[in-house]
Amino acid sequence: AGFSKGDADVLRKAMGKKQKSVLDKMKGQFIKGAGEKGHPADVLEKVWTDWEAFAQYAFNKSHSTCYAFVAYQTAYLKAHYPAEYMASVLNHAGSIEKLTFFMEECKRMGVKVLGPDINESGKGFSVNHKGEIRIGLGGLKGVGEAAVESIIEERVKRSHFNSIFDLVKRVNQRTVNKKSLECLAYSGAFDCFPALHRAQYFNTPEGDNTTGLEKIIKYGNIYQAQSANTANTLFGDMPVMEIPPPRIPDCKHWTLTEQLDHEKEAATLIGMLQNPSLYDPRRHPDRCLTRRNVVLGQMYQYGYISHEQSVELQSQPTKTIRLACLVTTAMHRTSQRGSKYGILGLEDFSGKTEITLFGEIYMKYLNYFEPGTCLYVTGKFEKWEKRNEWNFRISEICLLETIKKTMTKSVEMSLMGELLKPELV
Repeated sequence: AGFSKGDADVLRKAMGKKQKSVLDKMKGQFIKGAGEKGHPADVLEKVWTDWEAFAQYAFNKSHSTCYAFVAYQTAYLKAHYPAEYMASVLNHAGSIEKLTFFMEECKRMGVKVLGPDINESGKGFSVNHKGEIRIGLGGLKGVGEAAVESIIEERVKRSHFNSIFDLVKRVNQRTVNKKSLECLAYSGAFDCFPALHRAQYFNTPEGDNTTGLEKIIKYGNIYQAQSANTANTLFGDMPVMEIPPPRIPDCKHWTLTEQLDHEKEAATLIGMLQNPSLYDPRRHPDRCLTRRNVVLGQMYQYGYISHEQSVELQSQPTKTIRLACLVTTAMHRTSQRGSKYGILGLEDFSGKTEITLFGEIYMKYLNYFEPGTCLYVTGKFEKWEKRNEWNFRISEICLLETIKKTMTKSVEMSLMGELLKPELV
């Protein structure tokens, strides 16, 4: 059509950005210019009509071929190497929202995603010998890249750590310092050592001024100093005199709320992993990761529904709705008129919601405004005409842990008739 390079580029951009108005303006210029060059009018109309259709949705055939090929490859990997594939996807997710989405996909596929483990975790998400995905040590706050590399290097070189004392004897404590070890203990990375539970690492016994972890670190320092001294003598090949590990006094286990709070401090990812939204214990009791999930798994016997189900019932204002949920945020506010109210952020295994409490209800349940508290909430939906939206109005709140005691009327057992033999009875 005799277009200049600039005109041709304007046409190209108009097609790529679906700018119909620009295309319409250029049609006359195209038909006239190409007609002067001797091209038949019917051919020019056909060409322009094809271009208009192409502009509605254009995708290069070589691109679509490549995408199809990559899609086929990744589908094969996902089908035949599900854990390895999903671990790789999680490592490249990039944001918390995408991580949540892909963890939900792991749940759907039946691939377990477990917390960090000092003997199994790599730097990022990795797959253990059972085909389960482990959160990496690199995702823990306060551990540090050098500490993670030092731990993995020592583990690969000499085998797994068989106890916390074995760990402090072997790792470089200038790299794997006290802060790193604290974060690992908070996250549950030492849970593979059954001799100690998490609270013991941070417990200071009466009459003492050092925590269990400080005793362990001191033991490691003494052992490594003695090893270094022995190696620097004329008799460097002499065996190191065995030093007995310190006794770590037992103490009360952390409550579930304390444990979850510490996990959240150690890593956002672990808090997300322990989130019931990832593992619906009613359908997957084998995947319950915490006692909180077990509690939620029992709660459906007490008439509660999920947040997801409650949203579907919001147009039925007469229906009483019961939710079993965790307090994630709690805010106290004062209105322009000076009256106090509060906003509770609640979460269960199907999603999150925010509920506003006013007046007497707010004052009555003020003590429940504590993140990490598990609640049993009863209420109904009512419509706010001014905003044309539904609001959940709370009628009662109580602690989730009290429900079994206050609401259990009976325990029913169902057995198949052929199993009822004298031995079983």
